[in-house]
Amino acid sequence: MKLSKRLQQIHDLMDPGRVLADIGSDHALLPVACVRSGQAVQAIAGELNEGPYEAAKKQVASAGLTSKIEVRRGDGLDVIKPGEVDTVTIAGMGGALIAAILDRGIDKLEGVTRLILQPNVGEDILRKWLYEHDYVVEAERIIEEDGKIYEVIAAVPAYFSHISNDEIYEPKLIGAGQNELELTRQELIAMGPFLVEQGGPVFIKKWHWEMDKLKHVLNSLSNSDLPTAKEKAGEIENTLKRIEEVLLCMQKDKQ
Repeated sequence: MKLSKRLQQIHDLMDPGRVLADIGSDHALLPVACVRSGQAVQAIAGELNEGPYEAAKKQVASAGLTSKIEVRRGDGLDVIKPGEVDTVTIAGMGGALIAAILDRGIDKLEGVTRLILQPNVGEDILRKWLYEHDYVVEAERIIEEDGKIYEVIAAVPAYFSHISNDEIYEPKLIGAGQNELELTRQELIAMGPFLVEQGGPVFIKKWHWEMDKLKHVLNSLSNSDLPTAKEKAGEIENTLKRIEEVLLCMQKDKQ
């Protein structure tokens, strides 16, 4: 069984021998792969909807792993008990929804020492939730697959981390010399504290896409006479300018 690139990134960010809960597991591809590779010794595949729930049960049965993977039907973290798992993965949803799932089930995260999350959008919302709830981002990945760009975020509770959130989100310099630029905490939350250091063509492509979206919104605002529209347009123009500076700085630094 071959995982998609984004699921493979989640798999690779796990440590061997974990007890995993995969929330919104769909066909249980990730738990099956993790148990087969030894990344997980036991797993729970959680799914709310009947179709994917039944598909997950069939997948686990056909893999001969019913003794190691339990498929449970329920909403978000309702499928686990406090202290039952040490790793939680949630993939393929918006960042706001993932944050809401974590928030609603935060009591179920007792004993969980690693979250591996793959938001489709709203990565900044998710990083902000992690920051505000004392989870420290320890690793980030960005990939392109089938014409879409995905970010994967691995985080641990602050008590379990060798580094603090203040250190992770301390305003940092990128580039060098005349191309040096300091990023604020807010910008690091938006762009990813590790991703801005890694840079790379996929990161740059993602932020060109984001700029295109902002320009579309700006164009719509230009047709409005509302005072709030003018204020919002100014904010977007400042954001666009700042993103351009960051990308230019990165590209010149690589030359």
